[in-house]
Order: sequence, then structure tokens, then C-alpha cells
Amino acid sequence: MLRKITIFVIIIICFVLQCSVFNGLALAGIIPNLMMILTSSFGFMRGEKEGLVIGFFCGLLSDIFFGGFLGFYAMLLMYIGYLNGKFSGIFYPEDIKLPIALIVISDLSYGIICYVLTYMLRGRFHFPYYFIHVILPEALYTILATMFLYPIILKINTKLEDWEKRRAQKFV
Repeated sequence: MLRKITIFVIIIICFVLQCSVFNGLALAGIIPNLMMILTSSFGFMRGEKEGLVIGFFCGLLSDIFFGGFLGFYAMLLMYIGYLNGKFSGIFYPEDIKLPIALIVISDLSYGIICYVLTYMLRGRFHFPYYFIHVILPEALYTILATMFLYPIILKINTKLEDWEKRRAQKFV
């Protein structure tokens, strides 16, 4: 239960930070995707199921406040969380290269899929412009935010796992 409450609080905090603090720190109108960092991080730290669930709630929150229709971002982040969960078997907490690579790939995929489904299907075929001016800067800004946010998420996850292990030992 503590894990669920903690993750819920983290999702709310990241969403508020993304909408307020980082909105004020926007570079050329681009802000880092904290929901992507959170979904990807918990996906490869905890596995497919947790990545899928956290992705759903992060996406649902984005849909409610920013989406054109309900479920688009929720579905997209669910898939991203699930696919990142596939890498939980090769995840090592002390190695930051895998998390950064997965978050970059996830953010680039997210941007490309959003472009295809929201712009290209409406006849806007300016992909090179969109890639250079929106997708790539967001991915770079997200990498920068990952350097600061990922160690915090990792520490919280480690403390939760330690707490769960101690709690499980009480019942044995």
C-alpha cells in the first residue's frame, strides 16, 4: 500500500513540476517530458506490469489536462512503460547508461508517434521541421532532466524495496 501511495504522490509531483516549474523554464517553448521519465524509469526498474500501470496513470493525467481526446496519451505511455519493463532483467541500479538510452528512445518514439497520429494524418507533412524543432530538443531537454530526476526515482524505489523486504521478513 505504501508503494501505491508513494507512486501516486510522485506522479502528481512530476505532473505539477512539468506544468508549472518546467513550463517557466521552457527553452524555445520546449519542456522536458517528466511523465516519460517516470514511466520509463519505473518500467525498467519494476517490470512490465508496473510500467504499464504507471504509464496509464501518467498518460491519463496528461489526457485529462492536455489531450484532445481521452485515452491517447494513456495508451501511448502504457505501451512505452510495458516495453521498458521488458528490460528489467538487464537493469542494474548503478549503471545510468541503460536508463538514459531507454528514456531517449522512448521519448523519440513518443514524439514520432504523436507526430504521425496527430499531425501527419491531418495532412501536415513537415516531419523534418517537426523533428528538428520539437522532437529532438524535447529529447535533449528530457535527457538533461533525467540526469537530475532519475537518481531521485532510483533512491525512492530502493527505499521502497528495502521497506518491502523488511516487512516481508516480519511475516516469515
